[in-house]
Amino acid sequence: LSSRTSAAEKEMGGAEQREKQHRAHRGLGDHHGGVTGAHTYFHADEAKCDQHMETFLRCIDASSGSSEDGFSAIKLTALARPQFLVRFSEVLVKWRRFFNQMATEQGQAGRAVLDTKLELEKLQEVLANLGVASKAESQQWFTGESLGTSGTVDLLDWNSLFDSRTKLARPLLVPNRKTGQLEPLFLHFGEEEELQLKRVLQRMDVLAKRAVEKGVRLMVDAEQSYFQPAISRLTVETQRCFNRSRPIIYNTYQCYLREAFNNVTGDVELSRRERWHFGAKLVRGAYMEQERERAAQMGYEDPINPTYEKTNEMYHRCLDYVLEEIRHSRKASVMVATHNEDTVKFTLRRMRELGIHPSDKKVCFGQLLGMCDQITFPLGQAGFPVYKYVPYGPVNEVLPYLSRRAQENRGFMQRANRERDLLWQEVKRRLLTGNLFS
Repeated sequence: LSSRTSAAEKEMGGAEQREKQHRAHRGLGDHHGGVTGAHTYFHADEAKCDQHMETFLRCIDASSGSSEDGFSAIKLTALARPQFLVRFSEVLVKWRRFFNQMATEQGQAGRAVLDTKLELEKLQEVLANLGVASKAESQQWFTGESLGTSGTVDLLDWNSLFDSRTKLARPLLVPNRKTGQLEPLFLHFGEEEELQLKRVLQRMDVLAKRAVEKGVRLMVDAEQSYFQPAISRLTVETQRCFNRSRPIIYNTYQCYLREAFNNVTGDVELSRRERWHFGAKLVRGAYMEQERERAAQMGYEDPINPTYEKTNEMYHRCLDYVLEEIRHSRKASVMVATHNEDTVKFTLRRMRELGIHPSDKKVCFGQLLGMCDQITFPLGQAGFPVYKYVPYGPVNEVLPYLSRRAQENRGFMQRANRERDLLWQEVKRRLLTGNLFS
């Protein structure tokens, strides 16, 4: 009993911290402070979102004209109001917290996301006792083709209950942790938020259709953790529509986050169940300084892995999981977006071991234009799909984006010196052979 109580208290404490993480914060309202990543948009009107969509459409066209099977990156903070993304993220986190609360009561606290399975009968009893839904009502919830047929409910089943396609979201109730009273899950999610949700999905639909038309794949960039639940949810909705026959939409996973592996494994499992192609870009992460500052100010646990080594372990763990999925189903693809030579070597070794050939085009690599060419060019010459990421925009906004490479990649200057030495060796070789301009 004491261990169960301790686990419940720990979960409640963690729930309070997660709630703080996805709460609006006036001091960080513009979402710019401490950001060394790509520009984060902050705007108040839908016209700006439409203007950004037009810019992304031109980028898709440019990508189509410059390479075969190209990529174009988009940011959802440019297509939706940041305030809406924070509020939608809060809703998603509350619903997941309710699931975790019931998992704790069933003695499953701390399990990996795919290992947490609620017993359906006990779940229905709890929902009835709380007044969330009668047993007859909850039985109707779980009478789909897959929900509850095994006698258990996992997080993916749980999330499907308020899927935007089912129109079931409005009556869902959750207990307020502080008051103990039931309140609508979408308490502060009114008609205006519903309209914004519809608009951002429409914009993503327009972009995805243009990408299909032009033979381009879309990468949805990851952003701050308090936006990310909404961004990931909206991305998955688009993947469901457009990744049926091949991966058009790629979600981005930041491996400096403690939850990265759960996020990857959950989405892979969802793609298996719904039979669409999983597409992922793996990065280490861009917002460490701001994430830690915000966590300290608002009093929740730092969402970032404690050390660079732990982030490396997380990156390789997530990557290995996706590579195994590629070998198993061939319905997954991944962009290894990194300047880290050890990660590139790890990827090549695991591809050989798993029998994944470069010509399969299931694994591709990405580096920033003008950086780490000593990685990019040998990969391309060896037949691997490799891409150069081209950032664009006002100088005062692009330079901080580029400068973060020095912050997040240990040994950056040593690699820059190595690149310079390699270039100088090539110049001398050409001088000695009389082929300077060949």
